Amino acid sequence: MKRILLLLLASAVACPLGCGKSNQATQPVSGSPAAPKGTIGVSLLTLDNPFFKVIGDTITSEGKKVGYETIVVSAEKDVAKQSNQIKDFIVKKVSAIVLSPCDSKAIIPVIKEANDAGIPVFTVDIPCNEPGVKIVTQVATDNYGGGKEAGRAMIEALGEAGGKVAILHFKQAESCQLRVKGFREVIDAHNKTAKAKIDMAIELESGAAKDMGYKAAEDALQAHADLRGIFAINDPAALGARAALEKARKTDKVLIVGFDGQPEGKQAIKEGKIYADPIQFPDKMGVEIVTAIVKYSKGETLPPQMLIPTRLYRKADGLADPELK
Repeated sequence: MKRILLLLLASAVACPLGCGKSNQATQPVSGSPAAPKGTIGVSLLTLDNPFFKVIGDTITSEGKKVGYETIVVSAEKDVAKQSNQIKDFIVKKVSAIVLSPCDSKAIIPVIKEANDAGIPVFTVDIPCNEPGVKIVTQVATDNYGGGKEAGRAMIEALGEAGGKVAILHFKQAESCQLRVKGFREVIDAHNKTAKAKIDMAIELESGAAKDMGYKAAEDALQAHADLRGIFAINDPAALGARAALEKARKTDKVLIVGFDGQPEGKQAIKEGKIYADPIQFPDKMGVEIVTAIVKYSKGETLPPQMLIPTRLYRKADGLADPELK
C-alpha cells in the first residue's frame, strides 16, 4: 500500500494540471492575435512629418488586427534610399508593399521589380500614375479637390482687395502637384470676374519642411514687399512661413493657407497664425490600405484609386476642437 501511494504522489507531481489534457494546454489564449499571415513592407516619404507617422502607425495597428506584421521605414525624401528599401522588401518576400513615392517617375524601375516578383504594390497619400507599372490601388487624399478648397480659402482670406500670393511648392511629390493645380484653377477662375485680382506672383520650393518653408517665405517677402498671401502645400512649410512673417513683422499683412491638419497646424489656425487648412485624414488612409490588402488577398477586384475628401478647417473649428489646448 505504501508503495502504491508513493507512485500516485509521483504521478500527481509530474502532471500538476491533470494528465490527458495536454491538447488544451497548447491552444492559444482567448483574445491573442491571429497567427501572422505575412508581412507588409511600408516605405513612407518621411517619418519626421507627423502626418506620415500616423499613416505608418495605423497600418501597423490595423494590420496586427488581421494577422499581418508590418515593417515601416522612412525614405527621408530620397528616392535612392526608397528604392533600396523596396529591394529589401522584395528580398524579404513580403506579402505586400505600401509606399508614398519620393518621386513618382524615378521610382518606376523598382516598382517593376516588385511587380516581376509577384508582390502587390499599393501607394498611400502620394500616387504613382506612371505607365508601365502595376499599382493594385492608390489610397490618397483628394489632393486636387483639397487644392481647390485652399484656393477658395485664399479668396475668402484676401477679400475684395485681392493682391499678390506666393506658392510654397514641393514639386517632386505628385500629391503636391495636384494641390497646386487645384489652387491655381480656382484662383484663375476667380480672376475672370473679380474686380481686384489675385496675382500668383511667385512659386518657390518649400521642401515640404519647416526650415525650407521659412527660407522660401523669406525669399518671397524680399521679392515682393507687398505680398498679401502664402499658400503652403503642407503644415510644416506653412509653419516655417509663419516664422518668417514673425521675423519680418508682417504677420498682420500676410495671410497663410496651409494644407494637412496636423495638431501643430490646427493649433496655429486656432491662434490665428494660419488662416485655414484643407485637412487630411491619415488614419483613414491607413485603415483603407489594410482593408485593400485584405480584399486583394481574397481575390477581390479593387478600384484603381480611393480618394478621401479634405475638409476646410478655419479658426472657428480650432476654437471648438476639444483636442487642442
